[in-house]
Amino acid sequence: MTTESRTDHLGIEAAYQRLKPIMIHTPLAPSNILGKEKEGAIFLKLENLQRTGSFKARGAYNKLSSLTEDERSRGVIACSAGNHAQGVALAGSLLGIKVRICMPLTAARTKIEATQSYGAQVVLAGETFDETKQITLDAMKESGEVFVSPFDDAAVMEGQGTIALELLEDLPLIDNVIVPIGGGGLIAGIALALKALRTEVKIIGVQSYGVYGMIASIWQQKLVANRSNRTLADGCDVALAGELTYDILRTRIDETVLVEEKDIEQAINYLALKEKVIAEGAGALSTAAILSGQIDHLLKGKNTVAIVSGGNIDFSVFKEII
Repeated sequence: MTTESRTDHLGIEAAYQRLKPIMIHTPLAPSNILGKEKEGAIFLKLENLQRTGSFKARGAYNKLSSLTEDERSRGVIACSAGNHAQGVALAGSLLGIKVRICMPLTAARTKIEATQSYGAQVVLAGETFDETKQITLDAMKESGEVFVSPFDDAAVMEGQGTIALELLEDLPLIDNVIVPIGGGGLIAGIALALKALRTEVKIIGVQSYGVYGMIASIWQQKLVANRSNRTLADGCDVALAGELTYDILRTRIDETVLVEEKDIEQAINYLALKEKVIAEGAGALSTAAILSGQIDHLLKGKNTVAIVSGGNIDFSVFKEII
């Protein structure tokens, strides 16, 4: 069975109808400052204003709402640096499903507390996301809970892909969409929808030089791990991307961009002070790509959307950057 037969734009349209009463159709805000500087129209898709402060709630709810009664009764388990955790916790509370979340020891305190506030049990284990993921999979084998992947799952990707349908509603003539990449669920869902409905739209993926598993895989045309350092974009700190997400992106991603940590800091600062938008590191990656100047040739005279994927930044980190 191919990836396409399991995950396609029709599944995303079904997810869109399922999520419409539950999730926020987030604003698409024009950036006059960036537009003038780059000589094109630039828009910010403000998923930091989504429920739980991140796009992750979309995929989590779509996944949990598709579970059978038997699966719901067993409860779910997930691993996350924070945003997927909150998305699964919210979905579980709305659907009456018991949720257990494993988070890295380095997870931001604000994300841990927010996850617990939705009623989920939080277990701190592992130094990195990849370590935490393995601990979670081992725990699932013992408990019988249903594993909810943060990215490598058809229903999760289809939930994230509903963003693309909102974009086409609000801005039918899109030329470029810039998307942060971690495990690839967000960009895979968006790419599936846009490449099916508007094939000419360019999909631009962004990662940090510290962790770029998906972009390394795209470059080498095989799934490889890549992680040399920690990154401010902790929500995208995934060394090994997903098999399903890679399979989708290897033929659908048009451009890749790597940014420095200073670029991410600059983007967080810029968004807060100039656009009045609070973004976490991962949420600022798309703006960092624009500010870095690496894709100026793609922006001039075009309609470009930068996905601000989340706003759950640790206050002490935000204070230091500002």
